[in-house]
Amino acid sequence: MEPLRHNCGMVMVRLLKPMSHYRKKYNSIQYGLSRLYLMMEKQKNRGQEGAGIAAVKLVANPGEDYMYRERALGAGAISEIFDGIQSQLAKATPEQLASDKYIMRNYPFIGDLYLGHLRYSSGGRNSISDVHPFLRRNNWRAKNLALCGNFTITNEHEVFQEIISKGQHPRSYTSSYFMLEQVGHRLDREVERVFKIAEEKGLQGVDITNFIDENVDMANVLASSSPVWDGGYVIGGITGSGESFAIRDPWGIRTAFWYKDDEIIVVASERPAIQTSLNIEADKVHELQPGQAILINKKGEMRLEQIIPQKAMLSCSFERVYFSRGNDTDIYLERKELGRQLVEPVLKAIDNDVDHAVFSFIPNTAEVASFGLVEGFEQYLNRKKIEDIKALGDHPKSEDIERILSKRVRNEKVAWKDIKLRTFITAGNSRNELAAHVYDITYGSLEKNVDNLVIIDDSIVRGTTLRESIIYILDRLSPKRIVIVSSSPQVRYPDYYGIDMSSMDHFIAFKAALALLEERGMWHLVTDVYCKCREQLTKAPAERVNCVKEIYAPFTEEEISDKIVELLTPPNVKAEVKIVYQTLDGLHKACPNHPGDWYFSGDFPTPGGTLLVNKAFIDYYEQYNK
Repeated sequence: MEPLRHNCGMVMVRLLKPMSHYRKKYNSIQYGLSRLYLMMEKQKNRGQEGAGIAAVKLVANPGEDYMYRERALGAGAISEIFDGIQSQLAKATPEQLASDKYIMRNYPFIGDLYLGHLRYSSGGRNSISDVHPFLRRNNWRAKNLALCGNFTITNEHEVFQEIISKGQHPRSYTSSYFMLEQVGHRLDREVERVFKIAEEKGLQGVDITNFIDENVDMANVLASSSPVWDGGYVIGGITGSGESFAIRDPWGIRTAFWYKDDEIIVVASERPAIQTSLNIEADKVHELQPGQAILINKKGEMRLEQIIPQKAMLSCSFERVYFSRGNDTDIYLERKELGRQLVEPVLKAIDNDVDHAVFSFIPNTAEVASFGLVEGFEQYLNRKKIEDIKALGDHPKSEDIERILSKRVRNEKVAWKDIKLRTFITAGNSRNELAAHVYDITYGSLEKNVDNLVIIDDSIVRGTTLRESIIYILDRLSPKRIVIVSSSPQVRYPDYYGIDMSSMDHFIAFKAALALLEERGMWHLVTDVYCKCREQLTKAPAERVNCVKEIYAPFTEEEISDKIVELLTPPNVKAEVKIVYQTLDGLHKACPNHPGDWYFSGDFPTPGGTLLVNKAFIDYYEQYNK
């Protein structure tokens, strides 16, 4: 109910035909650019703070530019970028637009190769200099590099030391610049390798340049760059000579998909973006495998190569629960199953009283899970009807059968998103008062003091919106009981692979566990965990463990859920409030191919993630004890 921010989304487009082909077939000189635009718009859920694109022209004379970049900040960044490009084209005369040669020479973003990025910041930085793609310039075409990605590197210090050990001097201590400088350095070495081969062949001048452009192998660049990276990532890049690539982390934490036909090759963070933009079926779109790279050379020849050996498959389950667009065929079914897995615990929470239960959802991202929950209750109710009819005996009365068959699951639109708080409302009391009106309710949708209201959400992370508005607003309907249902388990740990939640004290589950420790005279455990976390800082990567798990160990999930209810229920709420969370087992049954569950279990897939969760607890403890 309080939105999480996610870092980030990327698109890569490689045209395989000359402009004349797209002009003739699609009546368009912007076919590649329009595919880039559509796929970026279709992934806008992954980036509301900024966007950027880069383009390369494969044919350009010396003295003419061939690599371009444009970036913008804000929720309207995509429109700003593409409106600017269109305004340039609008100045062309009909005669100029009719000439492929003129258009390719005079309009920067009419090219052969594109890279697009949508950004959410995960580290609090949000200036134009932080927006991807990052660009590294050089007088050699093959050494020019544009890089972007959906990534967070958890061992920044180690990567930084590796870079400076080579004699480089990065101008910024951020993983984005690390990656650019590191990959750029290895690209320089690859160009020099090919240069030596060209000299040995007796080539000179422009012939050496052409030889380099046609023989640079980005697999060598990635194989020498990526082994040191710890984290979740999909990184894409294009070079001035026409090479393009995308590589996925070996744990499969972040997602990437690709499609190829005889006209185009595309890569994107989400499958539906490709399907919709190119009007193709899901089975035509392929998933880039963990540790694998898609490589496209200057000639447009594509190959897949395993750059890093695949580690344990731990693709992010939160992608399925929340972040990815729900119109992906698999994600849609998985979200319905997440709801269906919750039938039994919800039945318990309403004392099996389906007749007096009303089901709804908040926010819209939980709608599909609500479909699954309601379908599960319909199946339960059908089984109950069969039992009740059998219990009537051999000669049941028609009115008894009709009474049983008339039972329905009551699914209502109970809450509506009504207003968005204006940024100038910042003072505590005024803001809290207005927060209570962000949603509005459907009056008359419940029988007062009789019905239980079951509201499903996709996740409960901080609980702020529940406490400040949702529960209070729902109580106006006078339900007997409010049951808040989370389609994901309790979020107990930060993420370090791209999602903006890194502070321990943001999580309501963590606050609940601490409150229980204090109530039960067990606060000494907090200090013990702090000392153990500090010990982890000196451990070798393979020996690290998540000591923060010990904060939750003394309590059952139900005990923590009950304490969360206490912390989130506002004063003067008359209805009884309960919270039902998805179980880890239910999550894995619903999303069997995406077992990455570190937010919930604390089982981080990489040593860097384990180190950072211990550091997060150290930061919390030291701040608390200032």
